[in-house]
Amino acid sequence: MTFLDLEDSVSPNEKVAARQKVIAAIRDQRWDDRVLCVRVNAWDTEWTYGDVIEVVGNAGPRLDEIMLPKVQTAAEVVALDLLLTQVEKNAGLPIGHIGIEAQIETARGLINVDDICAASPRLETIIFGPADFAASIEMPVLTGGVAIPEYPGDHFNYVFSRILMAGRANGLQVIDGPFLLVRELDALREFAQRTRVLGYDGKWALTPDQAGVLNEVYSPTQEQFDKAWDILEAYRAATEDNHTGAVMFGDEMIDEASRKMATKFVTRGERAGFKRS
Repeated sequence: MTFLDLEDSVSPNEKVAARQKVIAAIRDQRWDDRVLCVRVNAWDTEWTYGDVIEVVGNAGPRLDEIMLPKVQTAAEVVALDLLLTQVEKNAGLPIGHIGIEAQIETARGLINVDDICAASPRLETIIFGPADFAASIEMPVLTGGVAIPEYPGDHFNYVFSRILMAGRANGLQVIDGPFLLVRELDALREFAQRTRVLGYDGKWALTPDQAGVLNEVYSPTQEQFDKAWDILEAYRAATEDNHTGAVMFGDEMIDEASRKMATKFVTRGERAGFKRS
């Protein structure tokens, strides 16, 4: 997935002009089959409705999603859903064509994350924004989204878990935000493992080098991919051929729960281009 930004990377005096640049990029650049998204400005600014009307109304059908930053309540997602429906009608797009990605970046947003994740059928992804969140809760750091050596553990573990549970309960993709020390790839790898182990689908990349590390972290290894296939085959043989609900797989008992876990590995691996060795 790639997103074009109208929010934090654009200075206030360039906000309006940036819309036409985003529209031109969507229409003129070759984006292959990736999901293409535009991050608009948050509802507490004067630019949100203009961003949506102008960009969605003129970008054409290639635009897939709108990302809404600093979401604090479910009502903000509902408001965007309603506005998108009107813009789609006026632009001749199918109703529901544009999906929504929502960023949790404040204490209030985290408190309301269950309602936010259930707010609209357009919602596809929930994203954690570490820097704005750190500012929201007055965490004494100057760089967001990195480890804090003085803290005896993972200072964002509760936040990661809270967002993950709300997202998964509503069938959403769950994504971690950026790691701002862009040249420290080993540190990025270590920090990304925290959300990968919890079950996140991915993490934002700010550079091509970061993308390479994150593609590796959030994809299974070849060994895991092959083992997952072996589990699926052993379980299929047990249930279909022998009519058994559980079976030994080496020293491990596998059952329906094992099949579900293995299926996730196979799906993720195939998406990353893995072939069974």
